[in-house]
Amino acid sequence: MKRAEIEARVLAQIRRGVDVSPDEESFDGLARALFDHQYRHGEAYRRLCRAEGLSPDNLRHWTEIPAVPTEAFKQARLASFPAERTRRVFRTSGTTGGRRGELHLDTLAVYEASLLETFRAYICPGREKPRFLVLAPSAAQAPDSSLSYMYDFAARRLGADEPRFYVDAQGWQPERLLGDLEALSGPAAVVGTAFAFVHLAERLAAEGRRLELPEGSRAMETGGFKGRSRELEREALHGLISESLGVPPERIVNQYGMCELGSQFYEPSLRCGIVTRVKRIPPWVRTRVIDPVTRNDAPEGDVGVLVHYDLANTGSVLAVETADAGRRIGDGFEVLGRWTGAEPRGCSIAADALLDPT
Repeated sequence: MKRAEIEARVLAQIRRGVDVSPDEESFDGLARALFDHQYRHGEAYRRLCRAEGLSPDNLRHWTEIPAVPTEAFKQARLASFPAERTRRVFRTSGTTGGRRGELHLDTLAVYEASLLETFRAYICPGREKPRFLVLAPSAAQAPDSSLSYMYDFAARRLGADEPRFYVDAQGWQPERLLGDLEALSGPAAVVGTAFAFVHLAERLAAEGRRLELPEGSRAMETGGFKGRSRELEREALHGLISESLGVPPERIVNQYGMCELGSQFYEPSLRCGIVTRVKRIPPWVRTRVIDPVTRNDAPEGDVGVLVHYDLANTGSVLAVETADAGRRIGDGFEVLGRWTGAEPRGCSIAADALLDPT
């Protein structure tokens, strides 16, 4: 199956929405076709597969597709197309000044369809069109940030008007942000990294202020709860957001994503009206929780390493092994932080450094 046909089928699945999942046979066939393409056209990935003794000729099921550790995206160009066709490169947030992981894209069609469908379902369900206030740079200000691209692209298509961004090359702009928050007359979506919200809440607390955003407002945070010199539990962060902005806890959503993937994962709190820590898995993705020693699936509820098989990764590798710990809960999963000994992921730490001049 040629890549164009694979992408057409993946796009058709994505456009059916987050509630229509393909049967296991259909997912397996599409994943194996994509693996075949990536094996034959991705030199670095092919070497990894050969080292594991797997190829399209002896693969029996999508669960056998070799997963690439996120660390490998720092070491090799993991793409299945020539370098001269690259349209966009997203890079991981650096934490130690070393080489950053890269996701190379020659088309944005599948990437944009995936991010828009999940963002619409979990941040703007129904016909809601909030005004977006973004505690991050725009895509123009941070062209290699997948997070900024997601915020920018989704907010411009799903928001009530042009989104506003409050971080740029000069740093963040708290006074402009607070002025816009206080002037709101309709529902807003305040989105940003976890520690961007911490800095906003601390600014309000220092001034003895508390906001009450209009009914229907919501907040979305991402990037982890560990900064450069402090760590904040999820419940404490969401309590801080709720107290400082007047947004009910069931309208605060944590998003889990990474530069190396074309898809993102959300808590369905806004859709179901209750607080939950369980991330929903888009129909075009499969997520396994594996024992890092045996490489077998961990029993439901047991802690293991998260491995994602994302059909939206058409131009790179569809199977990505994270350094994140998690556990399977029903048809979703819960993220429990970094696996012991893993380097902390960087986007929230980078935001903490940017927003805190000390």
